[in-house]
Amino acid sequence: MPDQLEEIVIPVRLETAKMRREMQQVQRLSAGFADTISRGFADAILSGRRFSDVLRSIAQSLLRMSLQAALKPAVSGIASALGGALAGVVPFARGGVVGGPTMFAHGGGLGLMGEAGPEAILPLARGSDGRLGVRAAGGGAAPVNVTMNITTTDAEGFRRNRGRIAAELARAVAEGQRQL
Repeated sequence: MPDQLEEIVIPVRLETAKMRREMQQVQRLSAGFADTISRGFADAILSGRRFSDVLRSIAQSLLRMSLQAALKPAVSGIASALGGALAGVVPFARGGVVGGPTMFAHGGGLGLMGEAGPEAILPLARGSDGRLGVRAAGGGAAPVNVTMNITTTDAEGFRRNRGRIAAELARAVAEGQRQL
């Protein structure tokens, strides 16, 4: 009985997109390699640099290219991870409200805010006297009234000193604002 060969067909499906991308990367690197070497030799010929200096420069360029290519996946991964982590970061530089329990870094450990309901975040500012406190912007602040009583024996003396009186008034208002 003659041996009959049985035909076996095995379908093979390959995903070649990644391999194509890798091959394109290899082509780019090899083109960069060739360009670096040719520029190095041209530089040596045209500028009269020593051959050893040119080879050192070429080696440094090739090393730089290799490191960039080797580190690219790691750098992309780190950037992606940081981007994802920072996507949920909400800045409170101008203040805000935390509506529910929220963890935050505090003194080398973790703090919890909003656990009993909404809590406000208030930015602090240093006053002219150096004290640290909550910044109050005139939005809901009560108006400040300044009353000055000026006694003079003649109206002309008052007119001559109007500038000095206005300066004293401005200083009093500024001092009052610093005290708030």
